[in-house]
Amino acid sequence: GSSAAQATQPKAQVLMPKRAREAESCSSSKSRRSGEAAAATFSAAPNLEELRGSLAAFAAARDWDQFHTPRSLALALTGEVGELCECFQWRGDAACAPGLPGWTDADRTHLGEEMADVLMYLVRLADRSGIDLPAACAAKLERNGQKYPADRCRGSSAKYTSYNPDADGVARGSQLS
Repeated sequence: GSSAAQATQPKAQVLMPKRAREAESCSSSKSRRSGEAAAATFSAAPNLEELRGSLAAFAAARDWDQFHTPRSLALALTGEVGELCECFQWRGDAACAPGLPGWTDADRTHLGEEMADVLMYLVRLADRSGIDLPAACAAKLERNGQKYPADRCRGSSAKYTSYNPDADGVARGSQLS
């Protein structure tokens, strides 16, 4: 998108120009019409490693590694998350129910583009930080399974310390943190 964060950065810090993103925008919105349930699976390709490699090659071909420090990427990611949130702003919960009932194909395409921006910056941040993102996700999901056992927390939004007497007591934020 055209976030304020991107506007203040040199052009070289943008992972992919808006024109290129629009040309490669997701076509999945055409397979799902308004009101239908969200897709249950993702396409098999690219996987995160393929995406990491493509993003690294994209940046290297443009000599952008010099701009892609972990700090700069984290700040750019924050801007992109703001743009993603703008897609939902002022719509209300009913209009943002699973399947996004009432959203146009254009709205869905724009949402997919903003999600792609967030994912690309996150993958690039992980790469430039030396973090194996899929392994980190798997480990975190395992830890969250221990903190939030289904038999104790089903249907509850309470923090794990409220129903898990064995919790380590360290405050860590939201349920997925």
